Amino acid sequence: MSAGFATGPAAQASVPVPRTAAAARRGGTLRAGRGRRGLSVRVEGRGLAVCAGLLAALVAVAALSLATGDYPLSVPDVLRTLVGRGEPADEFIVVGLRLPRVVTALLVGLALGMAGAVFQLVTRNPLGSPDVIGFTSGAVTGALVVLLVLGGGSTATALGALSGGALTAALVYLLAARGGVQGYRLILVGIGLSAVLQAANEYLLTRARLEEAQAAQVWILGSLNGRGWEQALPLGAGLAVLVPVALLAGRSLTMLDLGDDAARALGVDVDRTRLLVLAVAVAMTALAAVAAGPIAFVALAAPQVARRLTGAVGAGLVAAGLTGALLLLVSDFAAQRVFAPTQLPVGVMTGAVGGLYMAYLLLTQWRRGRG
Repeated sequence: MSAGFATGPAAQASVPVPRTAAAARRGGTLRAGRGRRGLSVRVEGRGLAVCAGLLAALVAVAALSLATGDYPLSVPDVLRTLVGRGEPADEFIVVGLRLPRVVTALLVGLALGMAGAVFQLVTRNPLGSPDVIGFTSGAVTGALVVLLVLGGGSTATALGALSGGALTAALVYLLAARGGVQGYRLILVGIGLSAVLQAANEYLLTRARLEEAQAAQVWILGSLNGRGWEQALPLGAGLAVLVPVALLAGRSLTMLDLGDDAARALGVDVDRTRLLVLAVAVAMTALAAVAAGPIAFVALAAPQVARRLTGAVGAGLVAAGLTGALLLLVSDFAAQRVFAPTQLPVGVMTGAVGGLYMAYLLLTQWRRGRG
């Protein structure tokens, strides 16, 4: 599947989703079943090649991450360990310490990339990402209330982050839903609520004890340090449910980019589709925040980079998810190695990369005379 995939009964529609002409010439359609109940998936050549390249890069960076560190290993040693033929010490290092961190980085990046693509398609705005709209700030608020006010442990903090993200999403949607949800209104309401939540977060930090504030600040930056299977497995289980739902809604989601009236003319239930995909994206964002904290810029940049790579217009959920996974895995590798033996929180590295990317976008727009 690629940036121009189409799924579900609506894929039988006679009006195609807009995509680049070059991608369309190289595309094909795979169908399973008959009639309107069949499943139709459009596979485009360039998008498929990009996804294959991203997968190859992910495998390479993951192998490098598993092999390097204070206890260096060769790639063959890593492979032998992964299939159960390594030395006990190698197995402890690879399977017990490094592999959970790599898997968590991949899953968090996948979740953020796909969630960012959903938000940008729903709002029809490149700034429509969960960290801009305020859902990430809501997850932080929920976690800080549990951690600093209620004195909860890691499990309670995770539930607090989930609850905070969900409540913030519901509030933003309700405030923006008057007269029909519009993308610009969703972004403006989200930015305003995000500012309020960030102020509340700063207040909570100032009222906490020094040790608690320091621990909370590290979590707020977003970190993969010390992550184990207790973070990776629940995140993987949640995404195993959410990702198929997002992919099945991909065709209808792409049609929303045409505008509400055009989408309705193509048989899309606009309000129901928007609410469904937003709920899925919010759940992905909250699960990612629970596993690694509120990591910045991945959800914002990954969909845009994926669209530039594939050259297609549309949801691009698969390409965006793979791009997000690669961005986070590379950022985490750099966070561990650039200032070794000191390990930075991965959120510091993604923030730096995201800042450079935003500067590049502004420079590009300025050169085009749009700045």
